[in-house]
Amino acid sequence: MKKRYLISPGPTPVPEDVLLEMAKPMIHHRTTQFSAIFKECAEGLKNLFKTKNTVMMLASSGTGAMDASVSNIFTKGDTALVINGGKFGERWEKICRAYGLNVEVVNVEWGEAVDVDIIRKKLAANPSIAGVFTQGSETSTTAAHPIKEIAALTKDTDTLLIVDGITAVGVYDLPMDNWGIDVLLTGSQKALMLPPGLAFIALSDKAWEKSENCNLPHFYIDLNKEREAISKDTSAFTPAVSLIVGLRKVLQMLENEGYENVYKRHDALARAARAGAEALGLRLLAPNSPSNAATGLFVPSGVDGGKVVKELRENYGVTFAGGQDQLKGKIVRIAHLGYFDSFDIIIAISALEMAFSNHGADINYGAGVAAAQAILNERY
Repeated sequence: MKKRYLISPGPTPVPEDVLLEMAKPMIHHRTTQFSAIFKECAEGLKNLFKTKNTVMMLASSGTGAMDASVSNIFTKGDTALVINGGKFGERWEKICRAYGLNVEVVNVEWGEAVDVDIIRKKLAANPSIAGVFTQGSETSTTAAHPIKEIAALTKDTDTLLIVDGITAVGVYDLPMDNWGIDVLLTGSQKALMLPPGLAFIALSDKAWEKSENCNLPHFYIDLNKEREAISKDTSAFTPAVSLIVGLRKVLQMLENEGYENVYKRHDALARAARAGAEALGLRLLAPNSPSNAATGLFVPSGVDGGKVVKELRENYGVTFAGGQDQLKGKIVRIAHLGYFDSFDIIIAISALEMAFSNHGADINYGAGVAAAQAILNERY
């Protein structure tokens, strides 16, 4: 028998209590029974997003909410300023171009955060920019962008700020209304501790006003229809019933932990993972702007990261994520978002110590674990 551990940045582990909720007999989605659950989730999501506006629940992956952020709000020919610092920044660019927007790109070195001054200068040079598109946490590079500072640039202007918070919501405090984030979205399989299949999106008043002139095609994900349906405690189309049942339990768990404690937990786990990696002499992918959702680290010289990730999964039973594109075979990504706690980080670091050593790296057994323990023990 091999016990398996999921330490990838999505899908992430699902708590046993949530699995049990989702395993209950199916209920019909057009009933008062389900509407009560749906309503409770809608209110709980407002607390998570820290917004007075509706947070819509979509039966899709997070990319569905990204797509809706363009197709439901903008008009063909609008100018989008896209922050491209990784695979998901690239996705913003592809979506905007697919819908006929004019796209200006701010390319950011993988592993770095965007320079806010560059955005400031771009906005000053082109006041017609309709939206700034960015990630809160770029999952592919494990770097976090300075959302509060970017929001300060757009808050009192006609320009919208659209944030892909797929690995940021539930990891960081992102007070949507207070900061002036105009569109915020996330997915179920990250910090919300659910299987894939749900996306969540909220719009500011400014974004809803902009959407009134939208002339881009959309049908299945129609945010106006979803907002109207939620006002009646239902969804426009058939919802992912079991996932929403599980979502209610997740939101209860987060409320019980307290969101400030949730953010502190993610911060501690992230610091421990980084300390453990550095104690082993490993170089961090995002040393200047590390995300609290996941830690990227370069594998030791001469080690094939792809082979290590495969061996860890198949022989050790520990699933990490590797690198993409130019980082393929060069990095390992350790997740610490959602249903993670101290000893998940100990398992992750100890597994890396063993695997890297078996691949010929000079590893001081226990050094990474000890460094992580020193930080994690502060929590007790």
